[in-house]
Amino acid sequence: MSVEEAISGESSPLQSALTTGLDAISQNQIIEFTQYTLLILPVDGYVFWVKTGNVISVKGSIHVAVDQQQNQDETLGINHVIFTSEQEVNPFNDVSPTTMYIGTFEGLKFAFNNQRNFYRQASLWHYRGNAVYPAMETQLLDSATGFDVDTAIVSNSLPIWLALNDKCPMYPSFLVSPNIVPPYASVDITATTALQTAPWIDLDSTHNQLCTENVLITLYGLRNPEALDFQDYLYNDSVLNGNWGLMNAPAIVDEKRTQSEMSIIAQKKSLSLSVSYYQSRAQDVARQLILTAPVNYYPQGGVS
Repeated sequence: MSVEEAISGESSPLQSALTTGLDAISQNQIIEFTQYTLLILPVDGYVFWVKTGNVISVKGSIHVAVDQQQNQDETLGINHVIFTSEQEVNPFNDVSPTTMYIGTFEGLKFAFNNQRNFYRQASLWHYRGNAVYPAMETQLLDSATGFDVDTAIVSNSLPIWLALNDKCPMYPSFLVSPNIVPPYASVDITATTALQTAPWIDLDSTHNQLCTENVLITLYGLRNPEALDFQDYLYNDSVLNGNWGLMNAPAIVDEKRTQSEMSIIAQKKSLSLSVSYYQSRAQDVARQLILTAPVNYYPQGGVS
């Protein structure tokens, strides 16, 4: 196939043969993909996806491979899905980070996280991903109607840190918005331990216990004076508001995040804290977040 043919989009003998074979193998199969839109709880940054009702039908061939996994907390079959289409599925590429499409096939729900092995001469598009894990089914909603936006999901101090966003946006670890440009920070919490033997239950049956945690805050896009200002800002919250106590002697640490294509390193820093807090304080901050920050729901790919 010549460069001119590739640019013009004219079919080649290879494309025609592969398309014929694909149609024969798949028996002209049609797969439906339903659009979902992003919903984020302001209390703790938890991500949900809500069905919009928009459906597209795509002709192609689907292949499923299954791995059985036996983990400590679940036994599941992971369904690896490859969908081969005779044309590029533009909605998969054009949607914003707040929108995605989930396909259905013989009871499986699946989404794609990459496209591989594309050759212009073949004009076949291969989309790959996994079926929704059983543990993740709770994050897919048929409707936002009646959805509880007032109750935190996390049981740690995360609401305290997400509320400290005057210097830069704060995100839960592993839930940072896609392709966000610095400055921003992520919060990772580990080693939650009770310092109080038993919780105190008040007259309203509110559960309260003194706990300690390790909090790792990763910063992007801040220079040294700004990072030190951020550290002082956190300490002021501890002293002035009493939401948490400091149990170690942390310092701002420079981290190395490279990109070899340009021989550069990112403006990445970290701050590792050992803290103590009462669960009631985290709950109070969560309630304040509910009042001041409405749930982030992005209907039809828009931003609210």
